[in-house]
Amino acid sequence: MHEEEAFKKSFDAKLARRILVYVRPYWKQVGLALLALVVSTLTAASTPLFLKYAIDNAIVPREVLPLAQRYETLLLICSLFLAVRVVDFIANYAQTYLISWVGQHILYDLRSEIFAKLQRLHLGYYDRNPVGRLMTRITSDVDAINQFITGGLVGLIADFALIVGLMTFMLVLDWRLALVAFAIMPFFLAVTTWIRNGMREAYRAMRLRLAKVNASLQENLAGVQTTQLFLREPKNESQFNLLSSDLRRAWVDIIKWFALFFPLVGFMGEITVALVLWYGGGQVVQQAITLGLLVAFTDYVRQLFQPLQDLSDKFNIFQAAMASAERIFGLLDTEEEVADKPSAQQVERFRGQIDFENVWFAYGKRGEAKPDGTLGGEAKPDGTMSRSIKAEGRDTRPGPSALTPEPKDDWDWVLRGVSFRVRPGEKIALVGATGAGKTSVISLIARFYDVQQGAVKIDGVDVREYAQRDLRRAIGIVLQDPFLFSGTIESNLRLGDDRITLERIKEVCAFVGADEFIERLPQGYQTVLHERGGGLSTGQKQLLALARAILHNPDILLILDEATANVDSETEQKIQAALYRVMEGRTSIVIAHRLSTIRHVDRILVFRKGKLLEEGSHDELLRKGGYYAKLYELQYVHGSGE
Repeated sequence: MHEEEAFKKSFDAKLARRILVYVRPYWKQVGLALLALVVSTLTAASTPLFLKYAIDNAIVPREVLPLAQRYETLLLICSLFLAVRVVDFIANYAQTYLISWVGQHILYDLRSEIFAKLQRLHLGYYDRNPVGRLMTRITSDVDAINQFITGGLVGLIADFALIVGLMTFMLVLDWRLALVAFAIMPFFLAVTTWIRNGMREAYRAMRLRLAKVNASLQENLAGVQTTQLFLREPKNESQFNLLSSDLRRAWVDIIKWFALFFPLVGFMGEITVALVLWYGGGQVVQQAITLGLLVAFTDYVRQLFQPLQDLSDKFNIFQAAMASAERIFGLLDTEEEVADKPSAQQVERFRGQIDFENVWFAYGKRGEAKPDGTLGGEAKPDGTMSRSIKAEGRDTRPGPSALTPEPKDDWDWVLRGVSFRVRPGEKIALVGATGAGKTSVISLIARFYDVQQGAVKIDGVDVREYAQRDLRRAIGIVLQDPFLFSGTIESNLRLGDDRITLERIKEVCAFVGADEFIERLPQGYQTVLHERGGGLSTGQKQLLALARAILHNPDILLILDEATANVDSETEQKIQAALYRVMEGRTSIVIAHRLSTIRHVDRILVFRKGKLLEEGSHDELLRKGGYYAKLYELQYVHGSGE
């Protein structure tokens, strides 16, 4: 169901039942709350009776009674009234506390389940869904479910129970007066339905416009540097104010309906009181009923319209909850495209052999959202064949190197029939233009995505057969833009693994050359970093990311993604020196645009438009005079004057 369709439904029984699944573990607390609700309903419905008995038996008795007896009767009634109100207070407190307690536990359960789901979803899901939108699922949408349970659902039960209780007492006391009081109900229902429909459309418009304002706000805050660089502040302010103005108009429409709703309901209640006074007053004059009964009925009428008014207001809670539930359960029901098989293999160590066997991979079909470049690129289809080219005398790829026809479908292929092998302990470099598919190779080895055709194997086993936890534990990735969490440097390096000692952290940081700048910081390893490592240079963050990768992957695979792309020459030398030490004895894959950083690897794989075009050592590829030689010439002969 689309969000706009969800707004058109005030209540969905299927979704409501699914929400109630989260209530089941707390059925005892809910049962006690409902018991307290029954007690509260009875005490509220019995309150006007005390007015009746006080008037008819003490204040204006039909029979002449001694003054002392009338005072005693009045004192007894008042004492009983206060006792009943004390019981009502206790019942209301218990009901409110228990339902709120249940609501907060359900909030916790939902948030935990959503967060766990978000942690399991593959990266392709985040390519298609903005993070800001996903954050609303775990915040405002979950809160709407809480309001549905604590305010809407229980409030609905309470209001219905109170209405039934009040109407029952009224019919028992005097059915004629009760029918007079109920006479206006058809008009009340018609008016509230009309107002409710108007409020629904107003709320729908407000929520949709609010989403646009939030999206614009997130985009502008994320791009504030670019905004200031290109002096777009006035333009952005104008666009934001336009969206904010639309939101303001939507809220004004809601306010107009509210301003009409509550006074109109109150006015209809006063009309009912007037009818009861007109008819009941005549009955009192004729001595058909007592004055106390008339006063009690007047109080019953006033009490009756309060839950009726609340019932109409519950519509907005239900509507918001249904829309939020649709979005939440849509997320929870999202298929986990990259998931462990029931028979997933557990593994402690990898030898490090990597095989790509006729791999065809796409992030999506043509026209669908693609990754933003953080963990993937894209190659535009050109309708050609994919050919594996043998390196001179060093073909280590499994299978034939013949032409492989492109599958006939509408996938937007990023890798096309790629086949190669990396031997255990071998150091490989991937080169090629942006969008050639290099980073996609890394993503497939770590199984952030699954291939559409072919296989990616480690130690002869398809990566889809391994448990993801074991697979990724063996893979260290240092990204071009490393992510650091808010917290201390030590916590960023340890990442919750208490088995890693501070001594080991210092040893690894010294190994990669990060200890120099860390020890110059005010609190050293206990220095608190801001969001995304704010306050550190790109090179310092790269060194920390490299140290983190070594700490958590001490002896298996080390895969490096543009680890020195954005640092100065001095820091690059430090990182390169550390890399060469770290890569010894490990299967290593390095992605680099600067070809000077990969001269000493064992083999270079050259990609172009998603195909493996060439492979060989640096000298072999230069002698061959192919695509790699042209890249090298453009970058170092024409670019730097070598």
